[in-house]
Amino acid sequence: MDPRGTKRGAEKTEVAEPRNKLPRPAPSLPTDPALYSGPFPFYRRPSELGCFSLDAQRQYHGDARALRYYSPPPTNGPGPNFDLRDGYPDRYQPRDEEVQERLDHLLCWLLEHRGRLEGGPGWLAEAIVTWRGHLTKLLTTPYERQEGWQLAASRFQGTLYLSEVETPNARAQRLARPPLLRELMYMGYKFEQYMCADKPGSSPDPSGEVNTNVAFCSVLRSRLGSHPLLFSGEVDCTDPQAPSTQPPTCYVELKTSKEMHSPGQWRSFYRHKLLKWWAQSFLPGVPNVVAGFRNPDGFVSSLKTFPTMKMFEYVRNDRDGWNPSVCMNFCAAFLSFAQSTVVQDDPRLVHLFSWEPGGPVTVSVHRDAPYAFLPIWYVEAMTQDLPSPPKTPSPK
Repeated sequence: MDPRGTKRGAEKTEVAEPRNKLPRPAPSLPTDPALYSGPFPFYRRPSELGCFSLDAQRQYHGDARALRYYSPPPTNGPGPNFDLRDGYPDRYQPRDEEVQERLDHLLCWLLEHRGRLEGGPGWLAEAIVTWRGHLTKLLTTPYERQEGWQLAASRFQGTLYLSEVETPNARAQRLARPPLLRELMYMGYKFEQYMCADKPGSSPDPSGEVNTNVAFCSVLRSRLGSHPLLFSGEVDCTDPQAPSTQPPTCYVELKTSKEMHSPGQWRSFYRHKLLKWWAQSFLPGVPNVVAGFRNPDGFVSSLKTFPTMKMFEYVRNDRDGWNPSVCMNFCAAFLSFAQSTVVQDDPRLVHLFSWEPGGPVTVSVHRDAPYAFLPIWYVEAMTQDLPSPPKTPSPK
């Protein structure tokens, strides 16, 4: 249960209302950046608790078999000249986006490690469990003008679980994705193939298939304000030459972007793209993003490294720029809002937080399908693990 007095509230809800009646939705949460411009909140340096891999068939393995090794071209050479269109579409195996995986892979990892969590089993009862990508969306919300989101939240054994729901708008856009956009997505993965090797010290092999089912995921622990966090995110590669081999500081994020030719293009890049890169890498403590800049023919001709902690410098003097404090303060406010809204401990009860640009975050309450996301196998396994209450001696 949440330690901040919500237990009493949860009991009240259950006493005051019949079991089948859903609790009333909570008020809304504003997203205007001006409301969140205070000092940077406390954020504990993320530490890696473990990792897992997904194979070419998207099957879970509780090990690092899918981890790749950063292997950039030599700096004294002629430049990269990577053809990002090579192999498209005949050597491309994209993940089936119709399959809603929710938190399942992270829950597999949690089941394997629940008895050995740093901080003891009680730590998990106060934590928020989610994907890094969901937190990234929260961080960028105050500055996002185009894409809304929906996050489903359920409380189970005290832990608050957050799982993204594809909005009707996002689904429509995905199903109508134009060929050019599909090719651009491929190019991002192809770039990783040119920059990563399967073993430390070996060279990349861009002749193989690009299979986006394969993933290496880091599981991290952190804390934002008063909220303990356990989250997982995909990692592109580890740098065998990094100053520290301790994850996550040895990890590298790889990105592509089109070449920039004017100050206006760079300004737009810093305002929009760099914000997302910063949020995605700051949360798990990944120190560097290496970007490949591609020309209109799809060739990468230059590479540039953006240290995560220096990205804000590019917009510090831009009055239309973004502010890391606003991002983190809004995220902390959302987590507090979710913690105080979702008080009933019931894996089948879902509070759906919805947001569209220009408006506040709103909440609706649902039971079971289609929004319930904690699988029966997980709930049953976690419930069986609970210590049974002490038996009361029978009266003689």
